[in-house]
Amino acid sequence: MVNYCVKQFKRKHNLDLSGNSRALSRLRNTCEKAKRRLSFMTETDIEIDCLHQGIDFYTSITRGKFEQLNMDFFNKCVELVEKCLEDANMGKSSVHDVVLAGGSSRIPKVQQILQDLFQGMELCKGINPDEALQDFTLLDVTPFSLGVETGFEGNMTVLIPKNTTIPVMKNQYLTTTCDNQVAARFRIYEGESAIAVDNNLLGEFLRHGIPPAPKGVPQLNTCFHIDCNGLLSVFVE
Repeated sequence: MVNYCVKQFKRKHNLDLSGNSRALSRLRNTCEKAKRRLSFMTETDIEIDCLHQGIDFYTSITRGKFEQLNMDFFNKCVELVEKCLEDANMGKSSVHDVVLAGGSSRIPKVQQILQDLFQGMELCKGINPDEALQDFTLLDVTPFSLGVETGFEGNMTVLIPKNTTIPVMKNQYLTTTCDNQVAARFRIYEGESAIAVDNNLLGEFLRHGIPPAPKGVPQLNTCFHIDCNGLLSVFVE
C-alpha cells in the first residue's frame, strides 16, 4: 500500500518521495491504520498534511484495491500453510480447528483464503488474534535436516531430520569404505537433498586413530547434539 501511495503522489504532483525517509515513515504509519480500518470498512481515506515539500497528500482506497495490491502476500500465506501440512505429513482433512493469530488475520481476504483452503471450515475467531499465541507453547525445531556425507557416492546420511524439536541428541554408527583405513573425513551438511554436496556445508573435520581393519568393520559412533540455544556439536568415537 505504501508503494501504491508513493506512485499516487508522484502521479499527482510529479514528485518522488521515495528518498524522504521521514515522509515514508509517516506514510507507513498512516497506511497501517488504513489497513486496519479496511478490515471492517469497504473504503477508507489516507490523508497526511505536509507529506513532502510542504504538499498535503490525500487519496482513498477500497478494500478491493487493497486486496489486489497485496494478493502476492495472501497467496504466500496459502503456500506457508500447505508447506506446514506437508512437513507434518498431514492432510487438510486432519485439521479440526484453524485458530487465527496475529493482527493481519483480521483481514477479510486472509480469512476467506484460509476458509477456502480448508474447504469451508469455520475459522476459530473466539480468541483475540493479538493474544492467541500466548495460549500456545512454541517449540524450537531444526529448520533443515542435519547429516554427514557418506559412501563413495557422497550420500547425505541424516542424523537429525528437519523439524526435530531441540534440544536433541542423535547418534548413528558409521564405518570405513577402504581396507585398513586409519582416518576418515566427516563433512557436516544441512539440507534436504539426498546428495550431500547439493546441501549447505556447515563444516568438516578429520578423525584419526581408526584401528586398521577390513572396510565395513570399524564402528564409528557419530553423535550430533543441538543444545537449547541451537548450537550444533558433532562427536565421533
